[in-house]
Amino acid sequence: MKLKEIEAFDAFMKHGTTKAAAEALAISQSMVSRLLSGLEEELGFALFKRSRNQLAPTEEAFLYHASVLRLMASIRDTQKDAEAISNNQLGSVVVAAQPIFCDTFLLDVIKRFKERHPKVGVRVVDAGLQELLKMIDNNTCDVALGITLEADTYGASVTSLARCSARCIMHRSHELAGDPVVPIVNLQNQTFVELMADSPLRARVDYIMQAIDIKRHIAAELRHMRGVCALVDRDVGIAVVDPIAELLLHGTSVVSKPLDPAIEWEIALLKSKSRPLSKVADAFCDEIHEEIDTLKEMGILKPLHRG
Repeated sequence: MKLKEIEAFDAFMKHGTTKAAAEALAISQSMVSRLLSGLEEELGFALFKRSRNQLAPTEEAFLYHASVLRLMASIRDTQKDAEAISNNQLGSVVVAAQPIFCDTFLLDVIKRFKERHPKVGVRVVDAGLQELLKMIDNNTCDVALGITLEADTYGASVTSLARCSARCIMHRSHELAGDPVVPIVNLQNQTFVELMADSPLRARVDYIMQAIDIKRHIAAELRHMRGVCALVDRDVGIAVVDPIAELLLHGTSVVSKPLDPAIEWEIALLKSKSRPLSKVADAFCDEIHEEIDTLKEMGILKPLHRG
């Protein structure tokens, strides 16, 4: 059966005559009659009693119309869904991000995105760099936020967003807290709180310390930067951290200092090379770009090198 036949039948049952149904559908009365006859033929039972060019619904017509009403409601819902998808108001976004981003600026991105797209679901997966790269490669997330300290990007398309410069954080009572800049050589024999050894930042710090023969004592190792900052706040040790970690320091006794020489990398947005983004995922990326610009204005992130 054809949708136009169903619409003609629904209009007739609601308005009572072929003339009124034709006016409601903006088609001719003869077209309504043909559509109703075609529907009856396809259904295999009579929908109307015909007398002197008048149609009267049969008992079967009333039973069938109850089913048609459910169908028409479903069609209207489908049309609304199509409009919502077109306007970025339906769907879902899966985001893979390193823990420091999940704990900080990504929360503001989600809040603003939900205000603008209230019916779109957002799922955030806390993932290490290698894990989120695999998720992009396997198409199990739409977008990912990572850093470029490792070059292996699997099947990802990488867009650099900003430059990061590592910070040295310590309790405000620490002997290094009064220095405007912390020379890396001054980290000799200091007690550290570190990320786990599989962290790209930890690997970079280890490499630099070994290259210039800096010895340090590691008091504790944690997976998340939030825990590192909390232990530094408790004066357990100092740490070399992502600059985004400064967003976790408000209301603490921790101070943040630049390092000399600087340890730098880029924060990047990763997408699949094999699958285009949905409109809602694209809109989520726009929110990420907006938040990154805010962090640059705050001085937490730096613009990319030109040339």
